[in-house]
Amino acid sequence: MTAEAARTATEPRPPDGGLPEPAERGALGIDRTVLRKIVEHAADEVAGGARVRRRLAGVGLGEHGASAHVAGPDRELRIRLDVVLRYPAPVRETVRRMRERIAADLERIADCRVRTVDVTVSAMVRAGKRQRVE
Repeated sequence: MTAEAARTATEPRPPDGGLPEPAERGALGIDRTVLRKIVEHAADEVAGGARVRRRLAGVGLGEHGASAHVAGPDRELRIRLDVVLRYPAPVRETVRRMRERIAADLERIADCRVRTVDVTVSAMVRAGKRQRVE
């Protein structure tokens, strides 16, 4: 038995036999990679965003959507987001919806607060454009 398990086993239980109060149970840390994935998924779900083919030296590497970098403490996250939008989607409106969705999803899923979301629109692709088969 580990020292942590032994300490937990010897802690007094509440009279009803349930778990100790949440504040007394410990802490939860969420890796920045998980937060980054939440941000990217949220951005990709907003209408007007696009996924594009990724190529390196002429070789197809599949598709990718939004790309994010997350920094700062959980209560003041700073996010840098790179997205591709569909033309003629209204850029300001689409980016506003992305920011709102990202903040709402991080709050709901990870109990994190967003301080800033800096968005770079790196490209625009025609809506309805068919992807070529490789």
